[in-house]
Parts: sequence; structure tokens; C-alpha cells
Amino acid sequence: MNRGIWYAISAYAIWGLFPIYWKWLRDVDALQLVSHRIVWSFLMLCAVIVLTRQWTNFAAVARAPRAVAVYFVAAALIAVNWLVFIWAVNAGYVIETSLGYFIVPLLNVLVGVTFLRERLRFWQWASTGLATTGVLYLTFVYGVVPWIALTLGFSFGIYGLVKKTAPLGSLHGLTLETGILLLAALIYLIYSDYTGQGAFLRTSVLSDVLLIGAGLVTTVPLLLFASAAQRIPLSHMGILQYISPTLQFLLGTLVYHEPFAHTKFIGYCIVWTALIIFAVDGFLNRRAQALAVGANRA
Repeated sequence: MNRGIWYAISAYAIWGLFPIYWKWLRDVDALQLVSHRIVWSFLMLCAVIVLTRQWTNFAAVARAPRAVAVYFVAAALIAVNWLVFIWAVNAGYVIETSLGYFIVPLLNVLVGVTFLRERLRFWQWASTGLATTGVLYLTFVYGVVPWIALTLGFSFGIYGLVKKTAPLGSLHGLTLETGILLLAALIYLIYSDYTGQGAFLRTSVLSDVLLIGAGLVTTVPLLLFASAAQRIPLSHMGILQYISPTLQFLLGTLVYHEPFAHTKFIGYCIVWTALIIFAVDGFLNRRAQALAVGANRA
């Protein structure tokens, strides 16, 4: 199998198993976890840049006003995404977090139509409409809007839009994003420690290791993803991305035994049907384009 596919599977599997990691730290409040994730990620990303001798290039482009402005928005979006995800996982909403990432591809389409004036094919409209129906149905079943799923989906979808126009690659971009958030994260951690609520060096060695490891589990899948994107077509990446929410869904239902009534299952089936339509349409369209290019070259 292509090495890039293994890289992609590994990246998406790590992201899909994230709930297990944050569950190990359930006694630490979500804001502290996010702050540690920012600090240790920034330090680890800087280490990678230094070791790969990219620091001079990174420092030169990271000071550009446009880069700072773009990544300030990206940093705010990813901070919201991380905070809601970690809080939801430890509050017992792993299944709903999976829904958020299942609908990200469809929300990307909506963002493209709204902000980039992209045109949709018939089946893209159909899948988007069906997914909207599924979310509305789940809203009715839940009795409230599934705000966790929608917040995760929209924050990540808009984050993708911002990154689409961003001038840096994924490694340098995330380094700048975490750097922008670094001061606020450090201030909060210092305040938590001062008030006696800080978890670092106050609980157990395992907890301290896991808090530091938050940087590692953030950086490793990012680098795997970047390596995969260089080696395999985006169409393959698009299919493999469903590994993450699928694993999260299975963890929520089979491992953490979150309640999942058959009425909710109907709503998820509607969303999954929309995703299948969306994926098949994309595959057939890319195949037709590839055949057309081949015919023109012949």
C-alpha cells in the first residue's frame, strides 16, 4: 500500500482516538487542557522547525502583517474548536462531537458557496439539503439545537476557509497560530497555579506527562497529514477523513456507553446517507474529469 495512505490512516486514527486521551485527563478543566495543548504544541512545533533548519524562513514570513492577521483569525477558530471538543468529550458528548466532524465536508461546501461563490452540482445540493434535514431532525429529537456538533463543524469549516487563503504551510501555520495564543494560555496557567487550581505538578506524574504529551499528540498527526497530502490524491484524503468521526462514534457508543436512542440513529442515518451521496458524486466527477483529460491528451 502507498506510504501516503498509511500516513493518512495514522493521522486520522490518532484524531479519532483523541477522546481516550482527554478522558485520561477528565479531572483537569477544559480551559487548562487547551492552554497546555497550546503551550506544549508551540514548543514542540518550534523544536521541529529548528531541527529541520526552517527557523529563518519561518521567522521571515511570520512577521508579515497579512500573515499575522490571517492567523489571528485562524487561532481564534481553532481555540474555540479545541475548547468545545475537549469539554464535550469529558462531559459525555463524544457521539455528538463525531456528528460535528461527519458534517464538516458538507459545511465546507456551504462555506464555499457562501464566501467563495462556488457552484454546486445537483447531487451536491441534494446531499447538503439531506444533511440539513438530518440536523433539523436531530434538533427536534434532542429538544435543543445540537450546538456542540454545529460549533465544531462550523468552527473547523471556517478554519479551513481561512487556511485556504493563508500564506504559510501547515507546520508553520500551526506554529504561528499557537504562538498567537501562547501569551493568553500562559497567563491563564499562571493564574490557575496561583489560585491553587492548576493541575500541572500538583496531581500525579502520569497527569504531568499527559499534559506535556498534548503537544506531541497535536504535532504528530499534523506532520503525518502533511506528509500524506504530498503523496496521495486529495480524493483519497477526502474518503479517509471519515475514519476520525467513525472512531469517535464507536468510542462513544461501544466504549463510553453514551445513550443513543433509535430516534437519534435515524437522524445520523440521514446525515450518513447525505455523506455517501456527496462522496460518490465527488468520486464520479473526479473520475469523469480524469477520463476527459486522458482523452484530450490522446
